[in-house]
Amino acid sequence: MPRMGDYEATRQRHLAEAMQRLPERLERLTWSAAQLRDWRTARLRALLAIARERSPWHRARLAGVDIERIDEDGLGALPPMTKADLMANFDAIVTDPRVTLARADAHVAALTTDAYLLDELHAVASGGSSGVRGVFVWGWDAWAEVFLVSLRRQMHDAASSGATEPPVPMIVAADNASHFTSANPQTFRSDFPPVHRFPVTLPLSEIVAGLNRVNGSHLFAYASMLGTLAAEAREGRLRITPRRVISTAEPLLPALRAAAEDAWRAPLANMWGTSEGGIIALGCYRAGGMHLNEDLLIVEPVDERGAPVPPGVRAAKVYLTNLFNSVQPLIRYELTDEVTMLAEPCPCGSAHRRVADIQGRLDDVFRYADGVAVHPHIFRSVLGRDPRVREYQVRQTPAGAELSLCGPPDLAAAAIAEQVAAELARVGVHRPQVTAAIVGGFERSGVGKFKRFVPL
Repeated sequence: MPRMGDYEATRQRHLAEAMQRLPERLERLTWSAAQLRDWRTARLRALLAIARERSPWHRARLAGVDIERIDEDGLGALPPMTKADLMANFDAIVTDPRVTLARADAHVAALTTDAYLLDELHAVASGGSSGVRGVFVWGWDAWAEVFLVSLRRQMHDAASSGATEPPVPMIVAADNASHFTSANPQTFRSDFPPVHRFPVTLPLSEIVAGLNRVNGSHLFAYASMLGTLAAEAREGRLRITPRRVISTAEPLLPALRAAAEDAWRAPLANMWGTSEGGIIALGCYRAGGMHLNEDLLIVEPVDERGAPVPPGVRAAKVYLTNLFNSVQPLIRYELTDEVTMLAEPCPCGSAHRRVADIQGRLDDVFRYADGVAVHPHIFRSVLGRDPRVREYQVRQTPAGAELSLCGPPDLAAAAIAEQVAAELARVGVHRPQVTAAIVGGFERSGVGKFKRFVPL
């Protein structure tokens, strides 16, 4: 790892170069659908050319593809790639021969704060919703693009809303530099505007005290943490007045959105981000849903068999093509997020298409005997009714589920378990057995994410 002085000089250079590109990135937010499509086509062909030239794994996969003529409509002829493919063929997929899985693993394992790999790259790791570990390496320019995606949306919002005060962001998220949501903001931190970070793994009382002390303009937090903070606000312990609220990293369930909007009466935007694609979509304050960053990515919503699904229909998963990170080409990479495209044009005027709030992942589906599949919505339909259930976790058992409910001591846990059992029986689970226990809270993983549904 470079010495701290070397790191800081490199980081400052990286930040300066990124800021020079900001005006052009802002302009892309105003592009027409035709301009965006032409841009994606050019970027796709450039990515495939690099992948075929420098990646043995992609070279075999792209054999016979007419790269000079392909566009996103022709991507369906290529087989998808999975995280298992990536990890099993890591060294043959990356396009920089200096990068190996062993080197990236060693770098990530040694991280205590943000650091460059080989003085110019970044490596992060993700367990993902299924627990299958992934390692992702980002190039110099690509790492800056992720920062600019977030910054340009904030600046565009400030300009359109007439805000005159500089933003004061408060972030309640991961503090581990091996995680994307921690590492990228560390690389591009600046003193203006100052960013106040609170590790999500801190005791809740310390997070609340820190937020009260800052009382910034923008609150960024994991969706599950937003629910907890909204409860703290309702009970008078959290006294912040943010102008904007941004949900990150986890599905923003309707009950959590409603609780946050009620607590702060501020516009709330959702964010869809992954370690593989960076920030895929950002919420619009003018309307529901999140705008895809269509100058950087191709998103294909598909059903469980991989067939395209139309707008308005919830996809079982998506195939993601990251057009801007050529160090580790991800071309039709499978993400199990259940996405619904929105067909209606956005009142904000942006041609970047929108997706609805993501409610879960295909990996969250519980599969029981006799082929019965139970979607998380079955549990949410019951657990979202009682406002005193502040948080919950559902663990699948062979015959039903175990519910952990965060709420007051007199919460009717047994009655809730009976209601869930009735719903499971209704959808075909034979004699479901459901138990419920009241808990004081939940321990979070090292990166602070919360796994709400835990299949067998």
